[in-house]
Order: sequence, then structure tokens, then C-alpha cells
Amino acid sequence: MVSIDIDAESGTSEIEKEESFHIPLVLTLSSANLLNTLTVQSSMIILPSIARDLDIPAARQQWIISSYYIAYGCFLLLWGRLADIYGRRTTFILGSAWVTASTIAVPFAPNEIAFDILRAMQGFGGAANVSSGLGILGGTFGPGKPKDYAFSIYGAGHSLGTILGILLGGVIGQYLSWKWIFWIFGILAGGVAVAGVLVIPSHAAADRIAAARKGGVDWLGGALITTSLLLLTFTLTEAEVDGWERPWIPPVLSASVVIGVLFVCWQVYLELRTTRAPLLKMSIWLNTRFTAAQVVLALFQGSFNNFLLFATYYYQDFLSKSVISTTLYFLPTGIVGLAASFLAAKAMSRIRSDALLTFCTSCLAVSCLLYALPIPPAAPYWRAGFVAMCLAALGSDLLAPVLTLFTALSLPPEDQALGGGICNSIVQIGRVVALVVATAIQTAVVKQGDGGPGGAGLLSSLHAAQYFNFGLALSSAVLVAYAFRGGQKVGTAGK
Repeated sequence: MVSIDIDAESGTSEIEKEESFHIPLVLTLSSANLLNTLTVQSSMIILPSIARDLDIPAARQQWIISSYYIAYGCFLLLWGRLADIYGRRTTFILGSAWVTASTIAVPFAPNEIAFDILRAMQGFGGAANVSSGLGILGGTFGPGKPKDYAFSIYGAGHSLGTILGILLGGVIGQYLSWKWIFWIFGILAGGVAVAGVLVIPSHAAADRIAAARKGGVDWLGGALITTSLLLLTFTLTEAEVDGWERPWIPPVLSASVVIGVLFVCWQVYLELRTTRAPLLKMSIWLNTRFTAAQVVLALFQGSFNNFLLFATYYYQDFLSKSVISTTLYFLPTGIVGLAASFLAAKAMSRIRSDALLTFCTSCLAVSCLLYALPIPPAAPYWRAGFVAMCLAALGSDLLAPVLTLFTALSLPPEDQALGGGICNSIVQIGRVVALVVATAIQTAVVKQGDGGPGGAGLLSSLHAAQYFNFGLALSSAVLVAYAFRGGQKVGTAGK
């Protein structure tokens, strides 16, 4: 029988024997990550069908995706702190159950507004089970190979979600109603919730001690940062579609910045002047490598997300390829990404962090450059497109577990779920800001020429956007070379 000792001082667990006990645990947590990725990827494929059935105009179709991302990104930090205080297991199960109910309800939405609200509810639950899931991984495994493999398998959930999202979205969208996508995923999410009840160890006693030590939740801080992120992402998303001419956009954007500054000031005050625990200790940002890791994550994921999006525009809008054809063009990203995720554990324990991260960021930079250079559109896909897809996935799915594990090792055991919230919040902010800038560049260039399918203006605009993505990836590589020089192997840190 496997026994797990709970350390009441830290609220963490230590494995005494038989690591195989934790295989169901890791698979359950990774499945939540898989489903959160899968629901977004599949929605991108079936977006035209949803828009047609609900009569959503083109100018607002981005909300089919954005409503999920905004709720997801804005509540990650708060859910991470709640999980650390009141129980990661409970938060994971409740979050998964919430995702189940909201996902099954989505197809019953009678109109656009109801659909967007239910999608936001999906993101709200997803933020709970992703942040708490990372906290459970970080708190269960000590530094070493088990932790390396746990985070690598968790990262593989994202890659597998990408593959299944593309394939299932294309197949089900082609032969069944788009509603079946959500019903099937809802049933799977319910299975994850049940599995969470069965396989996640209960740390209730340790969690109560941790909660008493922390002194409760900083609700004011949670309200400030959630409001700031909500206003920021909502405003940038609207500006991406309608432009900056809307009179309400500048003041709302300014308000988000002011509220964000108030959050920082409040956190510093709690940390330095009181005994109350802040939502997020600002002192952690004094760690140069920790801060650099989060900036690299934002730059890299912003570039990677844009790379995939503008590659989609290239195939569907410029080359007028079908959804199924585009799906096949993107399939290598999922396959290579899945393989890279399983290689990540060995790579983290054998290659220095600076060399590994430089390789990852360089792979993405080359991928963006291949789509930015004026390669003839008639050139075979295998000459540049296939290589770019493989390199981008290789870089992304090696980098994500490295920086996620680095973040976990940089934080104390009682803040592991918060660490998951930090990483994922940074990713969402990076994606939103990078997409707004890239879209602005693409829009400005396309106005100078023929923006129709096969038009020179459209091709030039897509090249310009990919050059911007190349710049983001290159900037992340430069930052890695500076901040992580001489860095140790992340997989053996703390041994």
C-alpha cells in the first residue's frame, strides 16, 4: 500500500514509495489541461458554423473565442490563491464540475449574448482547474525526475489537446452539428471531475493549517487585479476589431492601468507594513531570473499564438484552402509537440537552462521568419511550411514545461497553485497584447494594396505580421541569453 505523509507545516506531500501510484493523478490533471486546450482549438475550426447558426456578424465573431480567454485569464491569479488556501483538490474538482455544466449548456444558447456568457463561464471554471492542477503537481512532487516527468506529461496534455481539437473540430464540424463538440467535451470534463474525486489525495488537514497561517484571502487585491485584467483584455480585444476610434476605449484602458497600479501598491503595503498575506508578494519579482522567465513566457507565447493565427489566415484567406486542408497543414504541430513534451523531462535534466531555452526561442524565430520571407506561394508545403510548423511546435512544447517547472521551483510549497496562475496569466496577457499589435500592423499594410484572396496587399500584410512575430521570438532569445547565462539544469534544480 502506498503511503503519503502530509507535512503540516508546509501543506505538501512526500512520496514514500511506488511512484506509479501517481500515474493516475498526473493523467487526471493533464486531462484537464488537454480539455481546456481542446475546447479552444476545436472552437476555432467550427467558428463559421457557430456564427452562421447564431447569426453573429463578422465583426463580433472573435468573441466566440475571446469570451473564454478573457474569463480564463482574468481569474487565474485569484483561483490560484483560493486553491492554495482552501484546498487545491477541492478547487480542482469544483472547477472541473463547473466546466462540465457550462460546456454542456453552451449548445443550448439561444443567441449570441447567451453563447458568449456561457463561454465565459467555461473559462471561469477552466481557470480554477488549471491553476489548482499545477499547484497539486508542484506540491506533490519534490525536485527530481518524478517532478520533471509530471510537468512534461502535463505539458503533453496541451499538445494532445491541439491535435484532437484540430481533428475533432474538423471531423465533427464536417459531419455533425457543431453542438456535438461541446456535448462530447462536457461529458469528458465530467469524467475528469469524477477522476479527481477518486485519485487526488486529500490534504484537508494541511490545507486548514496553511489557511490559518496565511490569514485568509486578500479579497481586495483579488478584486483589483481581476478588474484590471478584465478591463485590459476586454478593451484590447474590442480595439482589435473596431479600432481605437471608439471614444470609450482610451479611458477604459487607462482605468485598467490605474487599477493595476493600485493593486501593486496594495500588495506592497500588505507585504511590508502588515502581517496580512497579500494575494501576490511583489518581492518575488526582485528575483531577476523569475521575472525574466515570465517576460520570456509572454513574448514567446505571444509570438507563437500569432504565428499560428496568421498562418491560418495565409492558408484560408490568401490561398483559399478549405478547413480540412488547413487542418492537415497544422497537424505536424500537434504531433511534434506531443513528442517534444515527452522529451522535455530528459532535456530538462541533461541540458542547461540557457542552452535549452535559447534553442526553443530560436526554433520559433526561424518558424516565423519562414512565413515572413517572400517565398513563392506556389512553393511546396514541405519546403518551408512543414519545417516551420515542426520547429514552432518543438520550441513551444519544450519551453513551456521548462519555464512552468522553473516557476514552481522558484516559489514556496504553499504558493504552488498561485505559481500556476501566474504562468497562465502571463501567457494570456502576452497573447492579447501581441495579437493587438500584430493585427494593427497587418491592417495598416493590407490597406496599401489588394486585400482580397490571392492579393499582393494581403500577402504583404501577412508577411509584416510574421516579421513582428519574428521580432518577439528573437527578443525572447536575447533575454534568455542575458538573464539565464550560466544557468543550471532546471530538472535537477534543488537536488
